[in-house]
Amino acid sequence: MLKEIGRFASYLSVEKNFSPHTLRGYQTDLKELALLLGEKEVKDVTHIDIRRFLADLKRRNNSKRTVVRKLAAIRSFFKYLVREKAINISPADSVFTPKLDRKLPEFLDPEKTLRLITAPSLQERSGARDRAILEILYSTGMRVSEVAGLNRSDVDLISGSVKVRGKGKKERLAMLGRESQKSLREYLRVRRSEGGLDKPAVFLNNKGTRLTDRSIRRIVDKYVLKASIGQKISPHSIRHSFATHLLNNGADLRSVQELLGHKNLSTTQIYTHLGSQRIKDMYDKAHPRA
Repeated sequence: MLKEIGRFASYLSVEKNFSPHTLRGYQTDLKELALLLGEKEVKDVTHIDIRRFLADLKRRNNSKRTVVRKLAAIRSFFKYLVREKAINISPADSVFTPKLDRKLPEFLDPEKTLRLITAPSLQERSGARDRAILEILYSTGMRVSEVAGLNRSDVDLISGSVKVRGKGKKERLAMLGRESQKSLREYLRVRRSEGGLDKPAVFLNNKGTRLTDRSIRRIVDKYVLKASIGQKISPHSIRHSFATHLLNNGADLRSVQELLGHKNLSTTQIYTHLGSQRIKDMYDKAHPRA
């Protein structure tokens, strides 16, 4: 089975353009199944084997979300094997997928968003960079990995746009607002004065190499604490705030879908629930007979 998993990983990398992070996740999940099945060949795997694997995950207190994610990897793997004619029928087809509770994402209101973005001091050496990172996260709704992967050639400060390479290496165009353009220009000016414009990456660490996803998360954590936000906020929460604020101010759902880089409109629709909840809260507070 491990040999088939290796072929599947190559297929995802070459034909589907999956990111290294996603590939590692798929391989880890499938190798976990292979470990449970022992020497059993893929043609002999049944739906009972997969159910036993899911039951084992539950017994080991894996969350429902983790179980669903691992089952999705298993479904994709056996679908690939059917396509390659290694098996006739996928044993995962008859396995029930646990229903997830729809969890509304955490987001900031506009006042807290402003406090967070303006928290970096421009008097500090890293202040201009950190302000530009926070501005771009909020202005574009980019994922933290997309910000970390930005190159200077991706940014057009004249048109105020950014070429983003998203999931599956799909490209989209993101917009830079006036304040994010201003912050990015200031950061690049500081970099120029330090002789750091020879590197392709937009955001560099103190050693002059590209900032990682983890480093950007730490930067966000630092300013969440400094701005006394009082919420558990991550870079993805800023992405949620971006989408929620756009919809609350009249943007249409399909435009927000394009800006976020969502493949399916249903993924973006969760933000309409956030708006609905806000309206309900207002109604409950304001109506005499609510």
